Amino acid sequence: MSAKLAVGISQIDCDDTEPLINPFVHHLELNSTYEKIKTIVLTLILVPVRVGLICFFVVTGWILATIGLFGVPEQELHEKPLEGWRKSLKPIIAKLIFCIYNIGGVRLKVIGRPSTRSEAPLVALAPHSSFMDSIAMVYLGGPSIVAKGETASIPFFGKLINYTQPIYVWRDDPDSRQKSVKEIIKRATSDMDWPQILIFPEGTCTNRSCLISFKNGAFYPGVPIQPVCIRYPNKLDTVTWTWEGPSALKLLWLTLTQPSSNCEVEFLPIYYPSEEEKRDAKLFANNVRAVMAKALGVPVVDYSYSDCKMMTKAKEMNLPFANSLVEVRKLRRKLGFKGTDREEALVKSNSYTCRDCSKVTFIEFVDTMRLHSNEQVALQLFRIYDKNNTGLMDIRDYLLGVLATEEEKTTEEIVVLAFMIYDVKRNGKLTAENFCKAVCQTLGISQEYGLQIFDQVDRKQLGFVRLEDFLTWVSKYVPHLIYLGPNDKPNWQNLNVYQNHEKKVD
Repeated sequence: MSAKLAVGISQIDCDDTEPLINPFVHHLELNSTYEKIKTIVLTLILVPVRVGLICFFVVTGWILATIGLFGVPEQELHEKPLEGWRKSLKPIIAKLIFCIYNIGGVRLKVIGRPSTRSEAPLVALAPHSSFMDSIAMVYLGGPSIVAKGETASIPFFGKLINYTQPIYVWRDDPDSRQKSVKEIIKRATSDMDWPQILIFPEGTCTNRSCLISFKNGAFYPGVPIQPVCIRYPNKLDTVTWTWEGPSALKLLWLTLTQPSSNCEVEFLPIYYPSEEEKRDAKLFANNVRAVMAKALGVPVVDYSYSDCKMMTKAKEMNLPFANSLVEVRKLRRKLGFKGTDREEALVKSNSYTCRDCSKVTFIEFVDTMRLHSNEQVALQLFRIYDKNNTGLMDIRDYLLGVLATEEEKTTEEIVVLAFMIYDVKRNGKLTAENFCKAVCQTLGISQEYGLQIFDQVDRKQLGFVRLEDFLTWVSKYVPHLIYLGPNDKPNWQNLNVYQNHEKKVD
């Protein structure tokens, strides 16, 4: 089938398919000359003034928080709410911090009425897309937040967050999650005068294009919840902070160079759970998400924090199309793929051959993967890898991305699969080019390092290396590599140390 015809199929037949959404990617560029000049001018004139005033208010708030927490043991801070003058100090600190947003040019528009704790012990805010979302917390006077444990160590702000008596979650500790849920239930149902609990039920930042899966933690207590929607209706989006996109520092700088930034916080009516929802936290969470999605006018998509971790792992490994693998995962599920049996069987079979694996047409792709050519989802999957819209894809990119991320594998297992994927001649040998692709796209190393390793393994200068030769070299000079877990990454920056050691051995 010609490339031209394949392009025609992908362009026409995919028009009616559901558009793919990747909520973890945000692109921000200053395209116009006006924006660039304005940014430079305001960086020199406006940013220094704003930064100076912000530092003053942050330090002032930190001093008051330090005074308010003086003499309060950490254990007591988690066992009972602040009382007396310590409690009275919280709204003062909140107003000081609110001034920081005003100084930074944030203009807040509030829609609806915030509830009291007696009406709704919990507040669910979404979509969570920015560090700027904390303006809602400040506006509410400093409710307790459910936050990742690392925030406690942020200079100055960590003390301010501690003053809200937060519930910390350590994401990599499964026991911490259970303890956090128990703490949420305890506070939400307590007769003590705890502040409201504000939670970001998505659990991670997105680009606000949809609402991803809500975590169940806030919904286990089965108490009334007030949904709160947040929007940033700005021409230039300088606040969205996702897994792939501008850094927090760049976003902060660009936000401070804007004359003003708009933020809308909408307090929706309190959601009272039914008896069925009280028994089923997942159902409760999904129904609240549906209400919020309708108010925001965005779809709901079943992505989660685990998808973020997968993207991070793929990026560290330097996998091709790392940013699109969440979409690939979703499409594979729609196609009924379970696990990676189909891809592994293909790679390990003698039928895995192609004239040019970098130029596979749509028809060849569906034939290879045993799909239907009229399958709309298959077309969407193909178009992800048809990056130049030529009607051609590199099937190795697809196979490597799927096999390296869909199931937990050790580094050695991933490298072995990569060798098999790039051994398209099925002779057990990889040229320098294919060797570099196999190791650079699984171990997260540069092409320069990959070529250095190739030269070391190919001692006899045969122009190719075998998998067993590479693994032998690894076990001898990089002994920890083959024992790495799926979430670990070797330190290839010390490659020269291995090279020097090899020279001594020789």
